[in-house]
Amino acid sequence: MPLGEEEVRRRVAEFSATLRAAGFRLTHQRLEVVREVAGTDSHPEADQIFDGVRDRVPTISMDTVYRTLGTLAGLGMVNRVAGATGAARYDANTAGHHHFLCTRCGLLRDLEGDHTEDLRIPAAAELLGRVSRVEMRLTGVCHACAASDGICAPSETPMAMSATIRSCEAHGTEWVHVNEGRRHE
Repeated sequence: MPLGEEEVRRRVAEFSATLRAAGFRLTHQRLEVVREVAGTDSHPEADQIFDGVRDRVPTISMDTVYRTLGTLAGLGMVNRVAGATGAARYDANTAGHHHFLCTRCGLLRDLEGDHTEDLRIPAAAELLGRVSRVEMRLTGVCHACAASDGICAPSETPMAMSATIRSCEAHGTEWVHVNEGRRHE
């Protein structure tokens, strides 16, 4: 999902400054990888980033993409997030937030809001070490996939924060249940 031009420019400038401050040259290829990952909130996989950059820089290599993503992750500019297949996906939004993952189509979207502060760290985790970050991933079936199964949710609520996860007896899977969505008969 594309972001606004101003946010993309802000991210690219921030990523570029951080790379330079860490002693990395900002080559044309590296800058294009930065632009590609900074320009979306769809949490792309490395091969998707490669394909997007290759349209502009035909000489880009997968190795350059992987090394640049590894550098960005190491500097804390992007987070690695596991997708439905387990492949690493890259999230340029490093502010506190959680994720919703569709187990059917692989849609991965940010969930932002006050709920990110509501999670308490279990005492058992504190006994194991110092917790520096808490992540939560809600898995289920997105509205588009649910609709293809004949399940509908009200159109006025595309992904409300009041969503709950319910079991779908007919399909044996979890799905997002928003504002009393109904199953088509």
